[in-house]
Amino acid sequence: MEITSIVAIYSLFWVMSAFLVMPFGIRTHHETGEEMVAGQADSAPSNFQPRRIVLRATILSAVLFALYYANYVNGWITASDLNVIEPPREIAEEQAWLRDGAPERPNAE
Repeated sequence: MEITSIVAIYSLFWVMSAFLVMPFGIRTHHETGEEMVAGQADSAPSNFQPRRIVLRATILSAVLFALYYANYVNGWITASDLNVIEPPREIAEEQAWLRDGAPERPNAE
């Protein structure tokens, strides 16, 4: 895998992780009992901590990317494993022929 691919895929994992961990631990002003500023939304957080979100997102994305890369190297789950729709009979026969390495092609005309 190229380094540019690694950076791009890790970046996608990081952004996804940041959005996943962002709502955890956030409290509104009503929950903390603090005064609200005029014009402030009722749902605005009173204890927003971006460093904590960055740290959590970095840890989660590193774990997810490590699993992704291990699967890439070892081939545990492939695209064919995720195919839940049965292929047409002709394609299934062709795939079986390619998999088994038969000397003659079935129904070759």
